[in-house]
Amino acid sequence: MKREVLAQNLENLIQRVEKARLRVSDHHIVKIIAVSKYTDLESIKILYELGQRAFGENQIQQLQERVKATSSLPLEWHMVGRVQKNKINKLLEIDPFLVHSIDSVKLAEAFNKRLEEKGKSIDALLQINSAKESSKAGVAPEEAIDIFYEIRERFPNINLKGVMSIGAHTDDKEKVKKSFEITRNIFDQLKDVKICSMGMSGDFELAIECGSNLIRVGSVIFGK
Repeated sequence: MKREVLAQNLENLIQRVEKARLRVSDHHIVKIIAVSKYTDLESIKILYELGQRAFGENQIQQLQERVKATSSLPLEWHMVGRVQKNKINKLLEIDPFLVHSIDSVKLAEAFNKRLEEKGKSIDALLQINSAKESSKAGVAPEEAIDIFYEIRERFPNINLKGVMSIGAHTDDKEKVKKSFEITRNIFDQLKDVKICSMGMSGDFELAIECGSNLIRVGSVIFGK
């Protein structure tokens, strides 16, 4: 029963992504990160069998447990939540595929210091608070380009692959759209970037239409 529900949810999601993608361009590719925060290991393994490979977690402790429990599977694990400085070492031990949430120069500096000590590097995204909401982390949109290049220049152990933002927290579709367009505009001005990560379960279609090529969705796959 669980497999049938997950298979149907995934198929519905893929169809919705496909329609939104085609409204942008035949060539626009969108990657799906399944955020598994509220689900169990069995569901993750079923999704893997159904073809899903990229998964994300908001908390480092849970990410660590999930990576360990699925070590026999070729999964791509993403850290999509906020990272506290005192948890950086623990995160680097996990070695995630991508860290989505470099939200300040100070955090980048702390990451780079630990990375240098370990002789490692990470792929990451710069988080932009495009909705300018106090509840959200991220750099201010008007400072994002300067900060992006400052991190690239000063912290060589961090490979910035692009940008990430969370849509405005409102039922006003135009405000949500504007917040996505701000991030997309910044993305378009950056050089050598590939990822524009915007869109969650409630707004991913709008995000894709605004140029997102990586979405982070949980409840739309796993259920409420």
